[in-house]
Amino acid sequence: MTAPRSLHSSPILRLHGAAGLLGFVTILTFWTSTVASELFGSPATVAAVKQAIAWALLLLVPALATAGLSGFRMAGAATAPRLAAKRRRMPLIALNGVLVLVPCAVTLAVLAGRGDFGATFQAVQALELMAGLVNLVLIGLNIRDGRALTARRASAIGAIR
Repeated sequence: MTAPRSLHSSPILRLHGAAGLLGFVTILTFWTSTVASELFGSPATVAAVKQAIAWALLLLVPALATAGLSGFRMAGAATAPRLAAKRRRMPLIALNGVLVLVPCAVTLAVLAGRGDFGATFQAVQALELMAGLVNLVLIGLNIRDGRALTARRASAIGAIR
């Protein structure tokens, strides 16, 4: 009989963790770059940041989808409280991203590309910053709970050995 494989060596767990962390770091980079460019940059810098964010959605969206799908696959029908909390947060993260953050990023890239930094740009920018902060908090909570679940599972496997 072989010993149970550590959860830390599971390819799907590594993929899930990497995708979730990539999503979190990408959103954090978007958020801090936006704030820094607005506070210290020229209009050309703001426009460049908005264009880069729009293109980087091609990295962010698949990363978050991978994290969500792999998380659902790993969790299966488990009902642990931390898993339940992660399941409740995931639809909010996805809806906020699809309905608020992606449209804001595209709108801001278009407006910045035109050099239109007026009231519409500022309102959409404020909405994007708030929604981005919400997703950072929710994803951060999911990372915290995922790490706790992994640590608990690893210690249980270690106790079996």
